[in-house]
Amino acid sequence: MGETQPAAEAFVGQLTNSQTQLYGYVYSLLGDHSRAADVLQETNLVLWRKLEEFQPDRPFLPWAFAIARFQVLAHLRDHRRDRLLLDSELAEAMSPHVEQHLASLPDDAAAVQLCLQKLSADHRQLIEKRYFRSMPVRRLAEELDRSVSSVKVALLRIRRQLGECLQRRAVEGQHD
Repeated sequence: MGETQPAAEAFVGQLTNSQTQLYGYVYSLLGDHSRAADVLQETNLVLWRKLEEFQPDRPFLPWAFAIARFQVLAHLRDHRRDRLLLDSELAEAMSPHVEQHLASLPDDAAAVQLCLQKLSADHRQLIEKRYFRSMPVRRLAEELDRSVSSVKVALLRIRRQLGECLQRRAVEGQHD
């Protein structure tokens, strides 16, 4: 029992420290805060059930991302009729990129804030409405008198711009 206790403590520490990255990963695949929170909770339960598979000497995040990916795919399968969700093939195709990106991003709210400040006022407002206020894309499109697809493209470009900014900040942080 002596060896199990330190492994369990290491697991709990890793699980606790990875919540931000796991939530970001799940949210990036689902695009909905409520669904992402539900899937994260389910992911945490599955991870806990698989405690005996945990290996403290191996990286935790890739293992946790794999479990989360399966939970996202199960959620998409179970909610297939909801047209607002990504389809499972797209989520599967995106997941390795998102995993790599999230694993390398700084877990630093100041970096995110700085990158948000570098956006134009229009882009910052679009991000705020979509992601901080959870405004549906359709409603954003109506408000801006634009097509849904043009708003989706704009959001994609802005997210890419933010991701590049955060990557630059992470690389700069490694050299400090």
